[in-house]
Amino acid sequence: MLITYKNVSIRHEDDDDNVLKGVDLEVAAGDLVYLIGKVGSGKSSLIRSFYGEVEVDECDEATVLGHDMFSISREDLQPLRRELGIIFQDFKLLTDRNIHKNLEFVLKATGWNDKTDREQRISEVLRDVKMEGCENKMPHELSGGEQQRIAIARALLNSPKVLLADEPTGNLDPETTDQIMGVFKEIAIAGTAVIIATHNMAILEKFPGTVYQCEGQNFTKYDN
Repeated sequence: MLITYKNVSIRHEDDDDNVLKGVDLEVAAGDLVYLIGKVGSGKSSLIRSFYGEVEVDECDEATVLGHDMFSISREDLQPLRRELGIIFQDFKLLTDRNIHKNLEFVLKATGWNDKTDREQRISEVLRDVKMEGCENKMPHELSGGEQQRIAIARALLNSPKVLLADEPTGNLDPETTDQIMGVFKEIAIAGTAVIIATHNMAILEKFPGTVYQCEGQNFTKYDN
């Protein structure tokens, strides 16, 4: 398993109350997993716990890619995060540079020192998200859906084992949402686990996966 949580409670560092309690889930390669619930129900906090931004308070087991999230050191967080792809609702593209330089920035920061290798990888991820030919465009020249595709491409640069997406379609219209979800489905089929926090129930029927519900500190498997 890539992620195993058993009886996990999570909380924010400055909060005495748990955000979620009794979290049990397993995620394997190629899984498409949804975390559903209202705003403030804990689904985003759970995603953030997978890369150590939210604390695991109590657990029987909490492992992500072999790392114990209950006792992980600050030094070990960076290597873990390099094995994860993280996608945000607001894209977080660098607005002062074109798409190629956005992607190149990440590769340089994560140790890709050979220019030829960088160019090849940028071409590969843009092809994966069907955005070939946009390298010289600035982020503001792209639609919301196109920017999200670039955000997905950026998350794929280091071939992550797990892709984490927090409300990735929250700002998109239904047609664009379906297109983006199609990309996520293809990524899962290719073997990367994809975990999506969402309140958009419509996508669950079109793109079936394993669904968990966050509600009132409780975490339960959802039968859709």
